[in-house]
Amino acid sequence: MTRRVDPFIGTEVTELPPQTGLAATWWWPKPQIGNTHPGATSPLGMVSACAYSGAYPTGYGRYDLSLDGIPPVIHDRQLASGFTHFQQSGTGAIRKYYNYFRVTPTVEPLDELGRSYEITDEQAEPGWYRAELDSGISAEITVGPKSAVHRYTFPRHNNARVVIDFSLGGLSIPYGATVPLRAHLESLEPGVAAGEIVVEGTPLSVYIECDAPTWRRMLWYDRRLMHGGTRLDFDRIRPTTLRPFGVMWAGPSAPGEQVELRFGFSLRGVEQARQNLRDDCGDGADAFDRRRELTRASWNDALEKVDVVAPTQERETVFGTALYHSLIKPCLAPDESPYWPTDGAFAFDISTMWDIYRTQLPLLTTLVPEKAVELANAMLNICEEEGNFPIGYRMARGSDRFSRQGSALAHTFLADLCALDLPGIEWDWALVHMANDLRRTYGEEYLQRGEAHPITHTLDIAFGYWCTAQVAEKVGDKALAEQFYTLSERWVNAFDPATGLLKDSTFYEGSRHNYSFRILHDMAGRIALSGGDDAFIEQLDAFFGYGAAPVTQPGLAPGPDELLAGYRLGRFEGLNNEPDMEVPWAYHWAGRPDRTAEIVHDIVHQQFGPGRGGLPGNDDSGGISSWYVWASLGLFPVAGQNLVLLGPPSYPEASIAVGDGTLRIATDGFTEPTAGGPPQYVQSVLWNGEPLERTYLHGGEFRRGGDLLFRLGAEPSDWGTAVRPPSSSRRSTALPTTSTSVPPAAVEG
Repeated sequence: MTRRVDPFIGTEVTELPPQTGLAATWWWPKPQIGNTHPGATSPLGMVSACAYSGAYPTGYGRYDLSLDGIPPVIHDRQLASGFTHFQQSGTGAIRKYYNYFRVTPTVEPLDELGRSYEITDEQAEPGWYRAELDSGISAEITVGPKSAVHRYTFPRHNNARVVIDFSLGGLSIPYGATVPLRAHLESLEPGVAAGEIVVEGTPLSVYIECDAPTWRRMLWYDRRLMHGGTRLDFDRIRPTTLRPFGVMWAGPSAPGEQVELRFGFSLRGVEQARQNLRDDCGDGADAFDRRRELTRASWNDALEKVDVVAPTQERETVFGTALYHSLIKPCLAPDESPYWPTDGAFAFDISTMWDIYRTQLPLLTTLVPEKAVELANAMLNICEEEGNFPIGYRMARGSDRFSRQGSALAHTFLADLCALDLPGIEWDWALVHMANDLRRTYGEEYLQRGEAHPITHTLDIAFGYWCTAQVAEKVGDKALAEQFYTLSERWVNAFDPATGLLKDSTFYEGSRHNYSFRILHDMAGRIALSGGDDAFIEQLDAFFGYGAAPVTQPGLAPGPDELLAGYRLGRFEGLNNEPDMEVPWAYHWAGRPDRTAEIVHDIVHQQFGPGRGGLPGNDDSGGISSWYVWASLGLFPVAGQNLVLLGPPSYPEASIAVGDGTLRIATDGFTEPTAGGPPQYVQSVLWNGEPLERTYLHGGEFRRGGDLLFRLGAEPSDWGTAVRPPSSSRRSTALPTTSTSVPPAAVEG
């Protein structure tokens, strides 16, 4: 199944055919680049490896850092100064991009270290990356969950070498570098070196083997060899005192001679790094092909869980790559926490919950539930040890939790796992942390004033209370459940009843419109607040651009006036960003699934495509790609509510491996959709041979598997107009807000 994946999708500036119809009215505020990289990865593993240019995105690429619009080009061709480890996947301004332990294969003096070579040929598949450098050296890299194996093929040269730089990290653009705080490296024996760098408070250890027995092994500092030296120690490194340092193997090479480097990594010391290398790659040389096949097999196992019948190879590749990008992050690193001594689940690169909680985490829960449980336990461990559930969590001590983005997002993930009765989580323990976490940060303001600003946090926290009440009911704490159901009703305090929209506030990467139509636990109450079905539909139609003129997208380096004018449109962001990614399905609660079909059709067929520019914006750890996987199958998970909404699939047949079986999707009357062409509408649905009048499946039904048959047609029908998805309202009114002041309106880009 790895054959249907193109890891290069999303690595360049967005390049899609001109948008038409509704899609032409959507406004994209965020960087128009997928920010993915084509390097070697393993499913949810802690290690990746890729060519390093020092540019954006993720250290691979040709661009400068960009927060809005089109990123500026700083390299006119693909370059690499070596090959680094640990990359983000699709994230934007994540602040730190790792890229540790750069390996440079070279036939030049050490003084030339850091210069860039042109990449003359690149190939990639899941778990494997290859590049040809203009120096005549070819490089191949594969990875395991906690290891990497490099293989370099040299031309004839008297002094070939592989140089490993322990000092490098981050990007080479201004303010992009990550400087180690402390470092230690040591030559252990011929062909073996090890060490540790402490970066952002995290001790990252490495154990390295090189299978060039006749080559010399030397430490180096400031591009000078340390003849006879066996160890280097650095403490209290500052940016102004940093000089590059590392280890090198050098010797004569015959034409076509191959040198293999094997890396074991750990956050718990060199000995565990050595053991991780043994566990991943076995003993001795020639590990490359063995590890590559193991990783290829693990990717095949993961990618085979969803199968589509695609009319063209191009569409099959777009789907397969979206599924691949959905399964790279977060990084699961069991028994690797460097911050507390106990073993157990640990994870990093939760980058960020705001990006992934609505689509990517439900996809993990569906396809790899045991990994979802592992991630949930890792988050509970983080909360136990650090006092908060993470919003964002990097490989760094005291990680920035991106608290401006959202609140109580882990609660949504945990509520879904609890509703499905997935084993492996101690729910009494989870409930304690879920309840306590709701009082932190913005939660105290919510309790005291009835709302919290930014006002979107009011919706987050209200839903967090509703999700936690579900878990409390599950464990039998009915008193806590009733208390939290009451607190969950305060979502209404976020809205201005005069407009049916959110109150004035600041809005993270969006406007009040991008957040006003999100799917809540009480959608019946939400629609009533707007004035009923017709008024709610009218507001949604305006948001999605029905009857509106096409817009002009931000270009290179857009100014603040241009961005403010765009946000004032109050328009859907077209999957260029995450704040409104679930809103197309809000129509289901107003009895208009035909509108959802029209909008999703235009997103699927106009906002995603093949090639390096095939993503509409930052993929954000699979947040955008997982949306595509769900939507193109005719499904959408309502995160935290244990529901899967239904709509017309964009493939005639598909199957999904779910918890207890297989969900088979078939169509009758399917015609191949095209970009800019008309959508198809659901006329009726059969679920296991019986008519299904509702537009959703409960999570338990979905997880058992079965047969879905969609009968499709060219015109809207009455399917889904009468039976609405569930809506929870435990009280007739919410507690009133007691706030006496409201922050002024503003937007944040």
